[in-house]
Amino acid sequence: MAKISAQDLGTEPIGKLLIKQAVPASIGILVMSLNILIDTIFVGNWIGSIAIAAINVVLPVSFFIAALGMSIGVGGSSIISRALGANNHDKALKTFGNQITLTLLLTITMVVFGLWFVDGIVPAFGGKGNILEPAKIYYVIVLYGVPFLALCMMGNTVIRAEGKPKFAMYAMMIPSISNLILDYLLINVLDFGMAGAAWATTGSYLLCFAFILWFFLSKNSELKINFSHFGLDRPIVSEISSLGFVTLARQAVVSITYLFMNNILFHLGGESSVTAYAIVGRMLMFALFPVYGVTQGFLPIAGFNYGALKYDRVKQTIYTAIKYAAGLATVVFILLMVFPESITKLFTHDVEVIKETPSAMRWVFAATPIIALQLIGAAYFQAIGKAKQALLLTLCRQGFFFIPLILILPLFWDELGVWVSFPISDILATIVTAYFLNREIIKNLNPEDVLTSNL
Repeated sequence: MAKISAQDLGTEPIGKLLIKQAVPASIGILVMSLNILIDTIFVGNWIGSIAIAAINVVLPVSFFIAALGMSIGVGGSSIISRALGANNHDKALKTFGNQITLTLLLTITMVVFGLWFVDGIVPAFGGKGNILEPAKIYYVIVLYGVPFLALCMMGNTVIRAEGKPKFAMYAMMIPSISNLILDYLLINVLDFGMAGAAWATTGSYLLCFAFILWFFLSKNSELKINFSHFGLDRPIVSEISSLGFVTLARQAVVSITYLFMNNILFHLGGESSVTAYAIVGRMLMFALFPVYGVTQGFLPIAGFNYGALKYDRVKQTIYTAIKYAAGLATVVFILLMVFPESITKLFTHDVEVIKETPSAMRWVFAATPIIALQLIGAAYFQAIGKAKQALLLTLCRQGFFFIPLILILPLFWDELGVWVSFPISDILATIVTAYFLNREIIKNLNPEDVLTSNL
């Protein structure tokens, strides 16, 4: 794959450039998603279906802490992309140094807090009944590695902002592959059970961190920082925080969603319903990898060209990204509508779970073909530094629509009300996103064009 420099983001044809950025991102997300998928299959078959539910309880807590790194990475990388586009190399360096300092301070503090209150946090997120003890084992061990995961997530976005998607892809592949190898050794060979699954995950985070550290110390990176860059700069921290808060808020809402979903489903259907949600959740991470890859590839291109005042290229990037992502989302939709039973049987042999999951999966993915507009629209505002709009659109689906729906609809339709909430919230959020994105294009990019006429 050809190398991409930061300046290429402002000169190469958009379609070709988006493919160069999106393919490595998609491969990285695919491998990462496959890791989560196969890890869940291993756990379900080698430990049991309760172990799947236990991991599902822990994920929102550990991922929220790690998302501090992701949010700092996305917020800072938006600044870095625009700074490189404007040839302001000093600001890019200072931003990167501040990202590292913020990530370490915040994640270590949160991990200490999370370990101190373990007995209250795990049950609150659905760790009840037979799920409680395996969830606690997994939770404590995984939290030890979460600061390294946060640094990896932060560093990965910076690598992509430099225009080095191939290395970002490697950074995502390393922990995924190593986790599967460690899973086999620690669970299947050494029979360490839930502790083995947890140490495999933590070990994979450490290996990923080692690779990212090597990248920034090597000649591959253009960002060569020194100790002076680690000192926090108030304007930069403020800008990182305002933009990064969008990502953090999204993960916070995801964590709250898991809290509600696990507890509501446990009340309605017990452990089998929580396990069904865990399987569907893994498919949400895995099946949409090409759509997320296009979104990740879109971010640095839009940010760089916006910083370089090349608004025609920004507009073209939006349209191209939506077309690519919508086409891929439609393919995913067709496959999941046709094969949900076969997919479910890969995870478990539990009869109750196999009975419940396929119908849930069809409902959850029912509006998949239209989510491209929703994802690209929210990503656009984040890429160009408009934090308020990005935050609104990021919280729109789960915060404004989905959570209220899962609290109301089950009162009338029981478990069906939970699953129907997914497509309804997708449709409503897409309508809102289309309105704001269309208005932005008309007002600031090209007043003569209307989004709907170009899709």
